[in-house]
Amino acid sequence: MTRPKKDRPAIDGAALLDRLRATIAQYVILPSSESLDAVVLWIAATYALPAWACAPRLVIRAPEKRCGKSRLLDLVEAACHNPLITVNASPAAVYRAIGMDDPPTLLIDEYDTIFGPAAAGSAEDLRGLLNAGHQRNRPALRYDANTQRVEKIPTFAMAAMAGIGAAPDTIEDRAVVVHMRRRAGREKVKPWRIMRDRPLVAAIGVELYDWLAASIDLLRTAEPVMPVEDRAADTWEPLIALADLAGGDWPIRARTAAVTLTGVKEENAATSDRVRLLTDCRIVFTVADADALPTAQLIERLRALDESPWSDLTPHKLGALLREFEVRPVTMRFPTGQAKGYTRPAFGDAWDRYCGSDVPDTPGEAYQPYQPSQPSSGLVRDLDWYGSKRTAQDSVPALTSGGTVGTDGTDTPHPPGHGEPAAHGRLRLVRAQDGPTVSA
Repeated sequence: MTRPKKDRPAIDGAALLDRLRATIAQYVILPSSESLDAVVLWIAATYALPAWACAPRLVIRAPEKRCGKSRLLDLVEAACHNPLITVNASPAAVYRAIGMDDPPTLLIDEYDTIFGPAAAGSAEDLRGLLNAGHQRNRPALRYDANTQRVEKIPTFAMAAMAGIGAAPDTIEDRAVVVHMRRRAGREKVKPWRIMRDRPLVAAIGVELYDWLAASIDLLRTAEPVMPVEDRAADTWEPLIALADLAGGDWPIRARTAAVTLTGVKEENAATSDRVRLLTDCRIVFTVADADALPTAQLIERLRALDESPWSDLTPHKLGALLREFEVRPVTMRFPTGQAKGYTRPAFGDAWDRYCGSDVPDTPGEAYQPYQPSQPSSGLVRDLDWYGSKRTAQDSVPALTSGGTVGTDGTDTPHPPGHGEPAAHGRLRLVRAQDGPTVSA
């Protein structure tokens, strides 16, 4: 007999997430503890979709076969809310499935066969659906000839994908990205047997539902302190809000995962042609040690770079690519005469915003790095947890990957929820040239 809901004992969210984490770790080796934490929080977030303004995507990518991506997707399917898994589906079928009162969690295996070069753009409708469905109230519009009316089809749903190589960049920009790798010989996992093991994992999903169903209103109004910004914050906010609800050391672990995985994604992001051109122009100006270059000479030097993609670059194409960054040629007088050209200061703002603060390596060349008039100091932001204050002189042990943070100035670290509350700590995000790090 089912016990009345009011008599059920309160569910320990942190312990439940710990149990799901340990279960997943039995069957698959993830590349880092942060990746494992992110997957656990993403699965739990599927049970609280009504609370979220954005539905983060989960991209499980691998460089080659046999890296465990499909096995991890199997575990996600077993544990998440209302899974709908497919290796190929028409956009119309997916639209109709999402349009249900209780949207499924869309799971796509082998996305490289759907979005890869062989697809030749045939899956653009599906990509558009996945992009639009990241944010609430972004319906697809279709004209129904039978009723002669425009129909609004909901797109908002959680979605996870697994495949070889990068997913479309517009999807990864909205996703928690996990980079799988092949298991080493010394790394052992428990064999996955769907008939035996899936019910055990699905049972944890039932407990997640019981835990979160009563907290939807609380999660909907949550405003967690975020260690990342912009679209990354939209993607990670549900996971961090859920970690704060769980308590224990999950608030620290969630924020560490957000900073770590966002940094990895930025390092591995495919560079657009325009950003590649900006970077290569910086190399040319640095090697030439020039404040201005004629357009013809700039193009010649760009073509001469190692592995240069600029063999067909023309003055018109160069101008069109750079115009988006407010970089335009001007007429100047050079030793060879008057000509159109580009100045180093004209690139300063674009280099600072899109190419980072590092000067490219140019072995064998002596140069003086260009400094813009108002150099960016990077992103350094102190985050007060739960509105508390802490002076800069207070000593707090450093937060390390998968570790905990002490908040009492002693040598004994402790996570939020154990001993002194995390409300007395401060998380500091530093985006430096080596990528984002978290320190206390």
